Amino acid sequence: MTTTSPPPGDARAWFLAARERQQAQLSRVLDIGHWAGQISHLVHLLQRERGASNIWLCSGGELFARERVQSARQTQQATAGFQAGLPSPPAALSGAFCSRLACALWALDQLPELRQRLSRGEVAAQEAMSCFNCAIRHLLSLVPEASEALESREVVQGLTALYSFMQGKELVGQERALGAIGFTEGSFTAELRQQLVDRIDGQQRCFASFLALADPVTVARFHQRGEACLETEQLRRIACTRLPGKGTATLRWFELQTRRIDALRELEESLIGQLMALAAAALASVREAESQDEPAFARWVASHASDDMAQPPNRHLLQLVRQQARELETLSRQLASLQTTLEERKVIDKAKALLIRHQGMSEEQAWQQLRKLAMDQNRRMVEIARAMLTLSGLWPDD
Repeated sequence: MTTTSPPPGDARAWFLAARERQQAQLSRVLDIGHWAGQISHLVHLLQRERGASNIWLCSGGELFARERVQSARQTQQATAGFQAGLPSPPAALSGAFCSRLACALWALDQLPELRQRLSRGEVAAQEAMSCFNCAIRHLLSLVPEASEALESREVVQGLTALYSFMQGKELVGQERALGAIGFTEGSFTAELRQQLVDRIDGQQRCFASFLALADPVTVARFHQRGEACLETEQLRRIACTRLPGKGTATLRWFELQTRRIDALRELEESLIGQLMALAAAALASVREAESQDEPAFARWVASHASDDMAQPPNRHLLQLVRQQARELETLSRQLASLQTTLEERKVIDKAKALLIRHQGMSEEQAWQQLRKLAMDQNRRMVEIARAMLTLSGLWPDD
């Protein structure tokens, strides 16, 4: 639909121009709603592959070998379908949306190589998780772009509720993957525990935003099936307070969290359907009121004469959505930093073991020796440790 410039001073012409703009906005939401369904399906499969890959890596290939291969195959098929279903870049979409879509497609293109490296054992669990997180984050970032200039309060509210819910579900998926690492390895480091707590707190904030905007029926469904069960809470306490056991705890954790994520997925599909129904109803209402007669114009003016005009309906909701997006991105950056920290700690621990074995030092003495060498040479402790390990072959055997 082509929007013509209304003549200056012609109220009815401006009224029609406003209607054309509303139609264009709502039509775009319907497109985004259709893509949101595909994004939701693809993200769900990526979450499943991420969890299976973590368990497979941390168990040394003993657990979830078949599940990992199967989930990777399903994700590849869904990715191909998503890419094939995209139209040519339309001018109606915002530049921000096109930029985010380009980032999402790039992140998806990196996954085949990741899977090959993963199969060869060249990837640590934290690195694999970061790559999956990157693809999921870019896919989820597409959803709020549709609300940029919307004027329908109901549609903006539905879109914000959906995005808050999708972010909460992703944090549940990250919690499942982080827990799988700790339970499979039989221990949770302080950093891993903190990351787990961050995901639990983050999902609670996202779901609180969603519940504040959802209808009573949806809220009841979430409380019935979408919240963590008592056994999951017990496993959370084990992970955050004491050493967990290997084996059955890993499988039970993954089973409980997967059951919850699958239930959230069903609710997510319902939210997408509700959003598209709201947009379709709003679009139909705009088209029905497109007549140029005086009564229709008068009713439109009356509907826009309330105090709500002082505060655009989507301003505070957009701020909420973008704040949540920033929090999710921050958590992903923290995870990448955690991966580096864990790898460096392993190197330092190996150097300490070398000093303990060959120099008869205690663990505290070995730590202080590495620290002193680092300070004397103005280098990082991990650099000293790597240099020591490089020369370890020159040390005499016990």
